[in-house]
Amino acid sequence: MGAGQTGPVTPTPLPPRWAGFHAVPDDAGARASRTWWDANAQEYLAEHGQFLGVADLVWGPEGLRESEARLLGPLEGRRVLEVGAGSAPCSRWVAAQGAHVVATDVAPAMLAAGREHEPHVPLLAADARALPFADGVFDVAFTSFGALPFVPDPEQVHREVARVLRPGGRWVFSVTHPVRWMFPDDPSAEGMTVLRPYFDRRPYVETDEHGEPAYAEYHRTLGDHVRALVAGGLVLEDLVEPEWPEGHERVWGGWGPVRGRFVPGTAVFVTRLA
Repeated sequence: MGAGQTGPVTPTPLPPRWAGFHAVPDDAGARASRTWWDANAQEYLAEHGQFLGVADLVWGPEGLRESEARLLGPLEGRRVLEVGAGSAPCSRWVAAQGAHVVATDVAPAMLAAGREHEPHVPLLAADARALPFADGVFDVAFTSFGALPFVPDPEQVHREVARVLRPGGRWVFSVTHPVRWMFPDDPSAEGMTVLRPYFDRRPYVETDEHGEPAYAEYHRTLGDHVRALVAGGLVLEDLVEPEWPEGHERVWGGWGPVRGRFVPGTAVFVTRLA
């Protein structure tokens, strides 16, 4: 068993309407994430849609935009895949750069919201761990906080992305910075105290009225992320840790200007297919 692996999970009862850190069976965690994003799509978009924009690619709550960072490389004429696209504002921005883009998400309600906006891009309901595409058909793939934090087996996402990429193709993904998992989900000065071990890999779980997982989000260390992408046949080219910019006062969950000036909140991995 390699570093970061915890072995088979033995199901243990959870109380109803509970939230905290607890190991859950892989199938229950994956199912919970899939159903939560579908059921809460409209609420999520109402809260965050203005920040995300209709056609913009934002890599995280710090507000780093692809128009500035250029992590995907040249886009004009390229075949591009977005994984975990939500309502696909990122794909609409990519399409406006002259790329041929396809967006996938596991939540039909998110995709339905995306179809209300222009420019229209192809939107497909698909699990990131089983992409419905032939081998080697995309030049670039990316996700901004999509898919990877919500599946128990990220290495399978990387393998699938690697499979559909052409040789030398680029895969860029952003996730919650692993360091952030040590701190409470509090963007104020009160949230500057470390409460959890960095190496505690139990997912954050919320249960429904029956005590069944209704939401699951997974923590991985930086080493876990690197091992998972290498296992998928990918090469890490860069790791971007956006700093909190001056004048940016928006609070998003545990992200905000007070803590953001001290603790990284987002990690963006820039990789390519070997």
